[in-house]
Amino acid sequence: GDVTRALPQVCVEAMHKAVDEMGDAASFRGYGPEQGYDFLRKAIIANDFAPRGVELDADEVFISDGAKSDCGNIGDILSPYCRVAVTDPVYPVYIDSNMMSGRELVLLRADEKAAFTPALPETRPDVIYLCYPNNPTGAVMRREDLEKLAEVLKGTGIIVISDEIYSELTYGDQKHVSIVEIDGMKERTLLINGFSKAFSMTGWRLGMVAGPEPIITQMLKIHQYGIMCSPTVSQYAAVTALRECRSDVEYMKSEFDARRRLVVKAFNDMGLTCFEPEGAFYVFPCIKSTGLSSQEFCTQLISSKKVAIVPGDAFGASGEGFVRVSYAYSVAHLTTALERIKEFIDELKK
Repeated sequence: GDVTRALPQVCVEAMHKAVDEMGDAASFRGYGPEQGYDFLRKAIIANDFAPRGVELDADEVFISDGAKSDCGNIGDILSPYCRVAVTDPVYPVYIDSNMMSGRELVLLRADEKAAFTPALPETRPDVIYLCYPNNPTGAVMRREDLEKLAEVLKGTGIIVISDEIYSELTYGDQKHVSIVEIDGMKERTLLINGFSKAFSMTGWRLGMVAGPEPIITQMLKIHQYGIMCSPTVSQYAAVTALRECRSDVEYMKSEFDARRRLVVKAFNDMGLTCFEPEGAFYVFPCIKSTGLSSQEFCTQLISSKKVAIVPGDAFGASGEGFVRVSYAYSVAHLTTALERIKEFIDELKK
């Protein structure tokens, strides 16, 4: 899930300025506020929520040390007796963090026939995790899918945790719809996002959570005892990214889109049926025709061709028979990898 594009130059300059300020006694800041600097929280509301028609107060947002931390740490305020629903296949942190707390898990099957969108829960959960655009499949949930879910949740106390870290990365005519845009969902949703995927800020440990103030207040307690506050220089880079880097994001999307089409076509041409993703930067080709399990396929591929991809069952039982491939790399690297995978497939056929 890493990216290979360099940080936008204006973000680098903003970080240098922040470091210079911290090196001057007159402008030295020390610890930042636990909830994040006000300038960044307001910029997030203005840039990410207001254009969607979603109204938020500053106390409904806090700045964290990364979306992955938030996805895992949210469990610290949940009862161990909560029943938690997650899609299958799914990003493992949602499963693992809840398993460590002993919670009951409900799997919402999201198979290829349904374009990897989840089935509605048959057993009533207390919490539902969503990740769309999706890791590992690249699928998106359309407004009508979210509206169906919202109708089921109406009148319940069920909370939704929506990881929207890939929200900026959708392709073609498909635009990201956040679940908080759906009537009645803002009041029951914790929206998690960050700056690593859209703005190439992987490693700078900066994320954000938006949601109902009573829940945000409890999450903030966990956050402030865990890391005190998010990195100052990263917050300066992030606010600059939000205000000045829209063209960089659009350029990156166009690059990813070209790579997406290259990779999907290559897998289909070599006989591995590949669902066409509409978001994120992953493809999830089916390898069942090879007769190998996902683990066997990936192990043999890296051993014989030195190409590393992730077995689908790492994301849940429904991922068996698939592999996850990231296309967040240069066209040259992707082309070489695809050529080696084709050689591997041809050798299997022989």
